[in-house]
Amino acid sequence: MATLPELLAKIPDEYKPLAALGIGALILVFLTLFHGGGLHWILLQQKHGERSLRLGRPRVLMASLLFAWSVFLMLDLHLVEILIWAFALTRMGLLVHTYDAIYFCANGYTTLGMGKMDVGEHWHIISPIIGISGLFTFAWTTSALVDVVASNRRLLEQMEDEREQEIHMRFAMRKQAWDALRAERDAEHTQKEKTKSRDAGVTFLERCRMWREERNEVAILRRTKLREIEALRRTERQDEKKRLETIADSADKKQ
Repeated sequence: MATLPELLAKIPDEYKPLAALGIGALILVFLTLFHGGGLHWILLQQKHGERSLRLGRPRVLMASLLFAWSVFLMLDLHLVEILIWAFALTRMGLLVHTYDAIYFCANGYTTLGMGKMDVGEHWHIISPIIGISGLFTFAWTTSALVDVVASNRRLLEQMEDEREQEIHMRFAMRKQAWDALRAERDAEHTQKEKTKSRDAGVTFLERCRMWREERNEVAILRRTKLREIEALRRTERQDEKKRLETIADSADKKQ
């Protein structure tokens, strides 16, 4: 059975440009569909990642890494398309070495030129078709990248606002906890001063009883303030949970 290079060699020379045009057009259409599917998948991954970040605590670094990952996937998509062109040219027998085919296709795909490689006198039309495919896909990627940049900017702005709100919330909670501790210390100091004022002129046994009462009252004060601080922390967690639920509801409505 004849191989593909042998079949192409049997084509008359006057029809080889037409064959190159047809084969190049088929590969171009395939790569355009492939590029569209790849970009669609990348944008879905970007939106899924943004939704996950919006539902959790504000993490600016993770948002930046998500954007970098999307750009990296777009670059990989173009590299794969260059490899597809190189594979097609080597299978057709137009270029012998794989690295020469990759170099030739990369130059054509980025519209830099043919370089030192040549596919044959009757197959030169392949080079501009490779360039056209690069123009199509690069323009498509640019439009998608604009959307990714705008979406990432909105995500970062939202996270900065949420982080500022979280800082204010924690600062208010810590201030309330500190006020509760200070009130507990003031009450404990007042209780000790009251006990000292009653110590004068009492017997040793009565003084021991008063000390026990003082320790019990101080322990009650401390337990009360600890419960108050725990209630403040529980309220903070509930407020944080409500804030995340509100963000999730707003994200669902937007979708």
